[in-house]
Amino acid sequence: MTDKFKVPKTMQPLFDTVSGLIDQFCRTHLNEEYSLVSQELAAALCRKRPSPLEKGKPEQWACACVYVIGSTNFLHDKTQTPHMQLGKLCELFGIGKSTATTKARSIEQLMGISYLDPRWTLPSKLNDNPLVWMLNVNGFAVDIRTASIELQEQAFQKGLIPYAPGRAR
Repeated sequence: MTDKFKVPKTMQPLFDTVSGLIDQFCRTHLNEEYSLVSQELAAALCRKRPSPLEKGKPEQWACACVYVIGSTNFLHDKTQTPHMQLGKLCELFGIGKSTATTKARSIEQLMGISYLDPRWTLPSKLNDNPLVWMLNVNGFAVDIRTASIELQEQAFQKGLIPYAPGRAR
């Protein structure tokens, strides 16, 4: 288990339930990547004090986690693979769209999540997400991919970017 899935002991049973629902849904209808990132979000919500997952049904929170990650990564865009309308996602979870949307919005507000949020971008989409690579340097927004490899390495070592794009991974 990685730190991304670490949750307080009191929240572990609830996390296991929500995480299992997420994993089952994503493996059936999306992919493992959606499963992992959605489970990371559920774990982060379990670490909040108080955790919003303590109120409501696990199925609703599982749906809302996948909904948020799907929205952030444009799951509804037909050019994406996989793709799915968010209303269909709710339907497949057996959750009303208004309930899922309300829970998803509360997650987005609580966690400060928006479209293309680098923290919740699927790993396979990191290269294509411009917000992952934009850094503030002396008050200017800079795409670190255009900087020297030395600056890229420094940004990577400081945890500002997921890897140094000038170096082979």
